Amino acid sequence: MCPPDHGSGCGSELPGPPPASAIPTREGENGVVDAGLKSLHHYKRALPTWRYALRQRLLPLVRWETPYLAYLQSKMRTPALDSYFAITANLGTHTFFMVGLPILFWCGFSSFGKGLVHILAMGVFFTGFLKDMVSLPRPLSPPLQRITMSGSAALEYGFPSTHSANAVSVAVYAILILRSEANVFSPATTIALEGLAYFYTLSIIFGRLYCGMHGFLDVLVGSLMGAAISLVEFHYAPSFERCVNSSTYVAPLIIALVIIALVRVHPEPADDCPCFDDSVAFAGVMIGVECGTWHLAHTRWDALYNGPAASFDLSALGWPLAVARVVVGVLMIFAWRELMKPTLLQFLPHLFRIIEKSGMSLPRRFFVPASEYKDVPLHVRDDNVLPNVSDFPKMMRSIRGPGRGRSVSIGPQSAADAYETLAYRERKRRESVGSDGVGIGIGVGVRGKASLGGLREKAAQDDSEADHAGNCSAASGVHNGRLAEFEVMMGRGTAAVGNGESGMLSVEAAGEPELYEGQKDELSEKEMFSMLVKPRVRYDVEVVTKLVVYTGIGWLAVDLILIAFEMVGLGAAHLSVR
Repeated sequence: MCPPDHGSGCGSELPGPPPASAIPTREGENGVVDAGLKSLHHYKRALPTWRYALRQRLLPLVRWETPYLAYLQSKMRTPALDSYFAITANLGTHTFFMVGLPILFWCGFSSFGKGLVHILAMGVFFTGFLKDMVSLPRPLSPPLQRITMSGSAALEYGFPSTHSANAVSVAVYAILILRSEANVFSPATTIALEGLAYFYTLSIIFGRLYCGMHGFLDVLVGSLMGAAISLVEFHYAPSFERCVNSSTYVAPLIIALVIIALVRVHPEPADDCPCFDDSVAFAGVMIGVECGTWHLAHTRWDALYNGPAASFDLSALGWPLAVARVVVGVLMIFAWRELMKPTLLQFLPHLFRIIEKSGMSLPRRFFVPASEYKDVPLHVRDDNVLPNVSDFPKMMRSIRGPGRGRSVSIGPQSAADAYETLAYRERKRRESVGSDGVGIGIGVGVRGKASLGGLREKAAQDDSEADHAGNCSAASGVHNGRLAEFEVMMGRGTAAVGNGESGMLSVEAAGEPELYEGQKDELSEKEMFSMLVKPRVRYDVEVVTKLVVYTGIGWLAVDLILIAFEMVGLGAAHLSVR
């Protein structure tokens, strides 16, 4: 069963939780899964001591803020806002920027484009670095409903928010340029563009909270990272770029080696999270852009396309020629990927097996080493950054179709979600047992001698008390009762006596049921993991393949394609304003 967020893209194509054999479960005397102890210590076993200690310090903040996020969502949700925030979230994704960035280089905005590449690459890499290092879950669902058009976003960890980092970094960088001497716009246009930058940023950040995809801590830290990256880029990158472009080939070579070293030391996540894949893609883009701009600086087209003052009159170029440049450039990029990806996936396994035999293999935890497989499927879905050519028909259908806008899901979607849900339940169960003085464990892995009827009575009593507390709070006009209600939805570890069919709900844009229905029976660990997206096999050669392919994309966009334009009659040399 696939979480509803993933639509037709789920199944074996998307990364997910560990395979069934890797899920830490333990069965009791009667075959009942003891979810609490095993799940509670999953991250303690998977992470180094210092990373686990950091995670434990931050985790209470995630748990504390979840009911408040659910309260905010419940007060504000409307179908129109659901669609708006789900759609505009795409403006902060890697795909949006990867499609748009090359066009800046081809249309005369090379300096601005390169600055955006730097800040986005650093934002994606370092937020992904922190995500995998700390391995913090997203705020729990339920009580939150997750609203998204992306099938992979919910599979990542929550802290920090890459969307927020991307949005803030772009806005801050744009505002710094608008307030600098290089600004060529009129005062009225400048004010309008600044206002648009603020609106864009606030819309993306608040949308992550509204959609239940991130918490306050996630967007705060992501925003601070984005702002810091843009400040460094604006004040120090121009002089650094001049130094690199005026040096020998050693400078871009050193930059490439440093980036590869950062990829190598990227932390291993506790779960199968796709953050590393995105980090590798943008690391490759950064290498390609640096090498490409260095090479372009040593050609006769440097003054036209390279450097802070490089530009040409786009209006004089004419729309037909401008559109032709974009079409040809995009086709060259997709041709490069469609050619290189299968070539590398066929060749690299043989090389990796030789490296393994020499004892120099460097496999990551969730990647299968080359010695354990024969071939890599050539059409494996290994990429969430730049869409494949085969994806475009499906993307166009989704845009035209009536389901465009949002998909709403309730329940765990990733292994991190499942582990956090189970660990939170175990914590609440222990608190309940300690406060009640009850000597038996009432939770998702019941190992005591209480009868099934007794568990049902206990669950009914707890539900009655919770409902009474909620009603009293509502009558007094205080929202604390509603917050307590949301805390109950997060799980109490009480009487998992249902069949689990109602533990995860799927609601679409129309006819949404109440969130509270079907939440009385809590899923067992085995049931919960069985409902997650099954992980696809990930191969060790995919890392190098992605690095090479995206290095080529970056190099093509800023160097080789521009030179090709000049060679085939699509150039802009005659329009240079310098």
